[in-house]
Amino acid sequence: MSDDTTGMGSGERLLVVDDDPFIARLLEIELAASGYLVRVANDGEQAMTLVQEEAPDLVITDVMMPHVDGFELTRRLREDPRTAGIPVIILTARGLSADKLEGLSIGADDYIVKPFDTPELLARVRGVLRRSKEMRDESPLTGLPGNVRVQEEIESKVSSGGAFAVLVVDIDHFRAFNDHYGFARGDDVIRQLAHTAEGIIADIAGDDGFLGHLGGDDFVVVVPPEAAAVVADTLVSRFDASVPDWYDQADREHGWIEVPNRKGDPQRFGLLSISIGVASTDRRTFAHFAEVVAVANEMKTYTKATSGSSWAIDRRAAT
Repeated sequence: MSDDTTGMGSGERLLVVDDDPFIARLLEIELAASGYLVRVANDGEQAMTLVQEEAPDLVITDVMMPHVDGFELTRRLREDPRTAGIPVIILTARGLSADKLEGLSIGADDYIVKPFDTPELLARVRGVLRRSKEMRDESPLTGLPGNVRVQEEIESKVSSGGAFAVLVVDIDHFRAFNDHYGFARGDDVIRQLAHTAEGIIADIAGDDGFLGHLGGDDFVVVVPPEAAAVVADTLVSRFDASVPDWYDQADREHGWIEVPNRKGDPQRFGLLSISIGVASTDRRTFAHFAEVVAVANEMKTYTKATSGSSWAIDRRAAT
């Protein structure tokens, strides 16, 4: 691993992930020469450690790596609300459409086929960073506050010492739905969920409610603690009521869709559902934004282990 390259001083922070030391060093040199601050990891596990130490503005990762490959790294980043908004460029030595589609379907922002030339690399990096900056303030898909505004909202609640609850909302089986029906229908699901959640929050919490979109199928809700359970219950019931409308008749009757996995073997996935994790000041206080999101995300992971839509709230008292 190399230290940050600081020659240009003010560039965005990039994390390069590649188990080939020659490729990693080449990328580091080219990107640093263009003014970026570069760190290097040699596999996905090390990359996750570096991301948790300091979130980069962009991750550039190879696909084929030992331990944790580029696809799995991207999935892990997207599954955690604290890292879900970090843009990812996939590097692949294979120009296979299946690789490109898988990378994009799991949340990668772009891909580059090796060998690459420097002008193309830099152009793609600039493009992804530009789009990411636009999304941090406002999600282009839903028009809701993006990553930066979400963090600011939660940090303001923490610093004020007031009572609040944070709900992390995630759609189950969404990647399979996208693969089966295409991104356009997937985007429609996201927009409808945003619209439904806005109405629920306005009715229940009024001006005390906040809804943000981290990107993909990840949303964050901030409401008073006493509103959290009602918001979660109502969101689950209204989302479930809308689910049949998104499926073709045959899939709706089956209650599942069939999508090829990475090996090309057919795999069945149930209909869309949502999982909601809730962190509340009812039982504990929080010191910072990351602690709130970590607790809510832990609850979301717990409820995703059950089938169908559900929610879970952290009821543990702080020790």
